[in-house]
Amino acid sequence: METVNQLLDSIKDVGRDGVRGGYSRSVYSTPELDLREWFKEQAAQRGLDIETDRNGIMWAWWGEPQDGALVTGSHLDSVPGGGAFDGPLGVASALAAVDILKNRGLQPRRSLAVTVFPEEEGSRFGVACLGSRLLTGAIDVDKALNLRDADGGTFADVARSNGLDPRHVGADPEALARIGDFVELHVEQGKGLGQDGPAIAVGSSILGHGRWKLSVSGQGNHAGTTLMADRADPMVAAAHIVLAVRDTAAKQPDARATVGRLTPVPGGTNVIASRVDLWLDARHPDDAVTARLIEAIYVAAQEAAASEGCTATLTEESYSGTVHFDSGLSRRIGGLLPGAPVLATGAGHDAGVLAGYVPSAMLFVRNPSGISHSPEEYVADEDASSGAVALADVLEGLL
Repeated sequence: METVNQLLDSIKDVGRDGVRGGYSRSVYSTPELDLREWFKEQAAQRGLDIETDRNGIMWAWWGEPQDGALVTGSHLDSVPGGGAFDGPLGVASALAAVDILKNRGLQPRRSLAVTVFPEEEGSRFGVACLGSRLLTGAIDVDKALNLRDADGGTFADVARSNGLDPRHVGADPEALARIGDFVELHVEQGKGLGQDGPAIAVGSSILGHGRWKLSVSGQGNHAGTTLMADRADPMVAAAHIVLAVRDTAAKQPDARATVGRLTPVPGGTNVIASRVDLWLDARHPDDAVTARLIEAIYVAAQEAAASEGCTATLTEESYSGTVHFDSGLSRRIGGLLPGAPVLATGAGHDAGVLAGYVPSAMLFVRNPSGISHSPEEYVADEDASSGAVALADVLEGLL
């Protein structure tokens, strides 16, 4: 029986990023594919039956696949330069929980599956939780197939090269019906649990959040021959927009807005850009407030662009409204974990997408600093072990 720490230690060298630090494991990259093989091997060692569905979701079954099964798991892909725990902790904890339950001599009364969802972070194709969105039909199939990565490859092409048939990608009612209850364990991505007290919390809700692309167009030109007064520089406008995003969100209580990626075109050091693309992440508990926040940011972006002789356009890439997890399932889990606090999160998860279709819940494991999506993300060994035991207790109580 392997502990969570031993399982994570076995993949500690997969996808290390020598430039950013941490790990870069985008979906269907070599590191993520290596982790998929690792998961298959680990599941097989536990006597679980492995299958990959038409959307690239992996299922490891304890018992015959059947409708209404109890399902747990998370993801293995990461943000660029991410931490060691976001995603893999949930997968490793699910495997360790199976070990714990087998060691207890449990004979499940219904089937149990451990799942791995692809492209949870959206770091390759720009849409978070793409696997669970495809499974549930929460994203238009044509839109999904035509998503492009940084190299210009479409999701359809990448899916095909990794054994999926693009003609069959999309809503899968039969696979969805197999999920009777879904419980996802995840590293906590804030300071909600703190450094003292319980190491495990029960999730209550996920903040509404989305991603938008702002494109600022100007006049590409020579950096040495174009006088400062003669420029229509979208990079200058983009700098003002980044500040406007911060300032606009700061005026709205509980709002968060971030420009995490910016790409100048063509991107030469001695070239005034012709266009700059910025990607915006915005979040708020009230979906109507989020809409007003985006509207205000867009107005500010247009003003900033016009002041530099440029134009700005805004495109929504994805949006998920505020999610409240199934109250009945959460109460049952709370009863199985007496003393565990209830915690809301500002981070998106596959459990949040599934919550609109099947009873879903989450467990969070303490991250003392609250730092996540960073190499500094951390879970103490004893907290990781406590998380696996808590997940095993929950699964046993629900089986």
